[in-house]
Amino acid sequence: MALWRRSGWGSLLAGMVFGLALFVPLLSWLLNLAWYAWAALAVTEAVIFAVLAVGQRVLLSLRAWPLAVAGWWVCTEALRGRWPYAFPWGRLAMSQAGTPTAPWAAIGGAPLLSFLVALVGATLAWLLLVPAHGGGWRAAWRGRALPALGLAAAVGLALAGALLPVDQQVPGTPTVTIAAVQGNVPHARNLPDLLRATTVTANHAAATERLAARVRAGAAPAPALVIWPENSTDLDPRLYPQVYATISAAVSAIHRPILVGTVLQDPLRNAGQLWLPGSGPGAIYVKRQLVPFGEVIPFRGLLAHITSLVALQPVNFTPGHRAVVFRIGKIRLGDVICYEVGFDNLVSSEVRAGANLLAVQTNDATFEMDGQRGETLQQLAMARIRAVESDRAVVVASTTGVSAIIAPDGRLLAHTSTWRRAELEARIPLVSQRTLADRVGSWPEAAIVTLTLAALAWAAAAAFRRRRREPDRQR
Repeated sequence: MALWRRSGWGSLLAGMVFGLALFVPLLSWLLNLAWYAWAALAVTEAVIFAVLAVGQRVLLSLRAWPLAVAGWWVCTEALRGRWPYAFPWGRLAMSQAGTPTAPWAAIGGAPLLSFLVALVGATLAWLLLVPAHGGGWRAAWRGRALPALGLAAAVGLALAGALLPVDQQVPGTPTVTIAAVQGNVPHARNLPDLLRATTVTANHAAATERLAARVRAGAAPAPALVIWPENSTDLDPRLYPQVYATISAAVSAIHRPILVGTVLQDPLRNAGQLWLPGSGPGAIYVKRQLVPFGEVIPFRGLLAHITSLVALQPVNFTPGHRAVVFRIGKIRLGDVICYEVGFDNLVSSEVRAGANLLAVQTNDATFEMDGQRGETLQQLAMARIRAVESDRAVVVASTTGVSAIIAPDGRLLAHTSTWRRAELEARIPLVSQRTLADRVGSWPEAAIVTLTLAALAWAAAAAFRRRRREPDRQR
């Protein structure tokens, strides 16, 4: 609505204001890391919105502009998820966890869900933008009938997600008990105290041993697998015997495999490593999508001449390049680490590789030092949509919370609060069939983007032709 009948410059300004209003509060948890990181990322995302708002203004000249505007939202999200820093936060789809619209994610993934949510907003704007006419209520109704029907159809379509035949498990689907450990870290106001590596590892080992004691006492079922969070050890166990011994003792106590979030050296990698009773560390998944300015410094050589901030991460992490499925009995576990949960292709690649259970290992401590829970709740919402999208149970293991075990339909089976030690357990199904969203992959997004860009080209060409005709009329 803010773009209606605005000039190009007016649309640019409106897009900038909207982008700042969205991303400044959405990313405020970055203040715990550095104010300039928060400002830089919020402004960058706002600039993208500002530029793309001009294109959206062009689309408003089309008769079917609500459809085009909904497609433009998908285009915007696709761009922000790939360029300039690949940051897929603030997607419409990820706001829909627990709503009747969420099952659409199992049909066309997050892009289709975003399209439907945007379509509801666009048709509502269409209705509100109909100019008032004289002649009484009958004339007013005739003018608003089509937009009202469009809004009703969009709302009905979105809410029809609740009727979709998704999460229908076949008879005989196996179930297992899964545990997630939230060991907690020192609740400090500065990073050096917060990230005492040996303390963090000892905390997770102690929580696991507490769970093992409850299992031995018959107070808790024995899990088939235990999942620790990202950075549950920041010291490579191969190089630090004390860390190796601490993790081994925890594995022996629970007598079950543990997926440990670890930092490995030579080369530097952020990884999930499966530790097995009696044999120690085994298969490794290496994080593929690294966090810009956190795990990798873009344009390092150039920035080193401008700022000393590159010294905060002196060595870039090395990314992984493939999906890894851990095999533990009936379990086929696919892992993504923290930031990766926001990327459609990374999560779906684990399902395509054969995963019947998904894990999200994350370390949210840095972003929660002032008590904020924005980042962890945003990430949890993404994990819930991923569960629906893939029809897989998802285990979110966080150092400080919120940790959760999520059912394939997106329901929270168990979850923690923040800044406390906790152990979660739940019995979950191991679903092997794939959703339509996982089978079609990125095609819904590609189709929406292609059709929207074609509509933009048509609208731009029509606007160009109108401008060329105007001088002829004035002669």
